[in-house]
Amino acid sequence: MLTILQFDAASASLLGRLLADERLPNLAALRERGVWHDLDAPATQFAAGAQHTLYSGVELADHGLFYPFQWDAEEQRVHYMGHFHAPPPVWEQLGRRGTRTLAVDPYESRPPVEAPPGALVCGWQLHDRVVLQEWSSPGDTHRRLERLFGAPQPVDEVFGRHSVAEMLGLRRRLLAAPGRVADAAELLLGEQPFDLAWLTFCAAHVAGHQFWDLSQLDPAGLDASAERVLGSALEDVYLAVDAAIGRVLASLPEGGDLMVISPVGMDVNTSRADLLPEMLQAILDPTEQRAEDASGSRSSIWRLRAALPSGLRAKVADALPEKVALDLTARLEMRGVDWSATRAFAHPAENQGYIRLNLRGRERDGIVDPADADALMDEIAAGIESFHELDGSPAVKSVEKVRDIFGTGDRAHQLPDLIVKWVDTPATRLEGLRSERFGTVLRHGVGSGRSGNHTEGDAWALVVPGSSRHASLSRRPRLEDVAATAAALAGEDTSHMVGEPLLER
Repeated sequence: MLTILQFDAASASLLGRLLADERLPNLAALRERGVWHDLDAPATQFAAGAQHTLYSGVELADHGLFYPFQWDAEEQRVHYMGHFHAPPPVWEQLGRRGTRTLAVDPYESRPPVEAPPGALVCGWQLHDRVVLQEWSSPGDTHRRLERLFGAPQPVDEVFGRHSVAEMLGLRRRLLAAPGRVADAAELLLGEQPFDLAWLTFCAAHVAGHQFWDLSQLDPAGLDASAERVLGSALEDVYLAVDAAIGRVLASLPEGGDLMVISPVGMDVNTSRADLLPEMLQAILDPTEQRAEDASGSRSSIWRLRAALPSGLRAKVADALPEKVALDLTARLEMRGVDWSATRAFAHPAENQGYIRLNLRGRERDGIVDPADADALMDEIAAGIESFHELDGSPAVKSVEKVRDIFGTGDRAHQLPDLIVKWVDTPATRLEGLRSERFGTVLRHGVGSGRSGNHTEGDAWALVVPGSSRHASLSRRPRLEDVAATAAALAGEDTSHMVGEPLLER
């Protein structure tokens, strides 16, 4: 049996400190027995694309999924990611040959098209309408677990500033979540044998975004005691994950192989992506930008978010059916755009910035001649790189053409054309950016409200052999190797897969 424990979106720096302080005893014991691999992963360019690559073993350019809300060129609009084809995760691939899988809360996953043998449950430890939707296979698994252990708590994220009371409540929910993974694993592992167990500790991911620091918290109500409790929340969640891992380890059969993995990293939030739509408009159509600033007419969804309190937006979303709320969010992303005059647009994002051309022959309403695409991208890149912080310090690290990195692939056409990478300085208290040529763009509100965000790299796998042995690798390990390892240990021929197994019999 292979067990994969996904310590999701773990901060490499915080893990290192907690391990050095001997505060993660279960992870430390596994590290003593295994080999730690740093993984090459698509999070360097597309943090949200890492999960589908991890679960399926398919490269990002071949699955084309990189953000929860994506552009559909044929329909000239944004859709929630469930609208697009996704490659089957490895447990579905292996299920066709009888491999029995236990999966708990695979992040950004979907109900299986063909239910594999075993037990799968999502939205169990926590529920988020975007990335942790509720489903299970067999269909009564979720309901049975709820009867025994109680219903999952919601952690639906609403971008913006949050109150102390909201964050204290979120902390309590996140601290309880890892134990719910262990509850489900202990029960289900005791009921039937499995060939593959894949358990995802999502609380670490959510906590990293919200509790990296308290820089975006509404200071009202933040007394010394609340500051002390909230200030240690991220560490406390990591300790809870480690304790839950210990419970899971005690429930596993003897002699099994094990991997602990994180497909993306976490650190301070450096994103200026909420400013990108108006930066781009200032570059391509500064006259229209000034008119819109004066009239308050169409602008980016970030301005709308800033105008409505996060609590009000949360109540509206909660009152709507889940699918309706997701479709409304998708439609608001590009509200009021005049496509007959739009040469390029900022794709939805909250980490790196993404820009896509309105390209003739690719977009339904495209206006940019493909022969002019390179010149336009160069013009945009030069304009974006001219922006700096209001105090004159750098704001943009680079602007890269996606085709130079992901030029080929079955679904490379779904990706944006440019990636804007920001400098590695905190952006949570940023007020705006300025270009000597294109003027000043001010932030509306507080951006996403996240104090932490994904880093470039920091994906890793701790590989602990049981009945298997470490494989000889021909290159640097990659995220795709995790699914290939699961397939190889199940007896599947992996010659058709991009990844190389990290373990072998």
